Amino acid sequence: MQEALKTLEAAKDAASPEKLAKIDDDIAAFQEIYDMVVTEAAKRREPLPAMQANVDAAQAKYDEAINRVSELQAKLDKKLEALKALEALGDEELVETTKQQIKQLRSEIVTAKAQEDSCKTGLRERHDGLKRQERQVNDCERAAEKYKAHTDQFIAWRDALLDNLKKAQTAYDDACKAYEEAKAAADKATSPEITQPTETTPPSNSAQPAEATQPTGSSATGKNTPPSSTKQANSSSGKQADTTVGKLANTGDTAPSAIALAAIAAAGLGITATATRRIRNSK
Repeated sequence: MQEALKTLEAAKDAASPEKLAKIDDDIAAFQEIYDMVVTEAAKRREPLPAMQANVDAAQAKYDEAINRVSELQAKLDKKLEALKALEALGDEELVETTKQQIKQLRSEIVTAKAQEDSCKTGLRERHDGLKRQERQVNDCERAAEKYKAHTDQFIAWRDALLDNLKKAQTAYDDACKAYEEAKAAADKATSPEITQPTETTPPSNSAQPAEATQPTGSSATGKNTPPSSTKQANSSSGKQADTTVGKLANTGDTAPSAIALAAIAAAGLGITATATRRIRNSK
């Protein structure tokens, strides 16, 4: 039980209200940052479709500029071939016209290539802007995941502390219950059993003296019955005789002395102690 108590105290200390409040503050802070980062990620994700459309348009313009340069270059190549043929024929007028056309094509090619470069630059800028925006969105999403992981970690930590406290309390309660049950069983085993006293019955061979009748006054002699003091003395003698008889009966003495028999008989007949002494002396 002591070990369970130590575990409970440690769990209570780990899950004290102050520490739980600090963990809750951290959870609230991480949750606040998580919500803010998620909001920022959504905000930065919002222009992505339009930016992607701009990239696609820039790509189309760039492709068009490339095609324009290619077409002009193809025309120039043809004019150069024609110029060679005309020069071989010696047609000065056609040669001069062809040279002017070649010069025009070369100028257009320069302009087309400049346009191509401009479109390429615009495409690169829009593409880089799109990629930059996507990275910002990804950064926000990764940050949101990180703060969510921190929040979940602190929540799991708090829940684990509370769960450990609950388990420690249950284990301590079980230990206390087991201790009380063991103590009650030990007390019951060591305490003496209380039994009801049985009624004691006198031995069957105990002799119960019959009630002695007091002698009445003789009409011939005119003597009256003894006074109350004499009755009390005789009653006391009778009780003493009863005790003596009981002792003799219990000791199993089969040959009591004559003096003892005389004393018993005297007590049973109401003879006073003086008469008993006389009998003893006569013996």
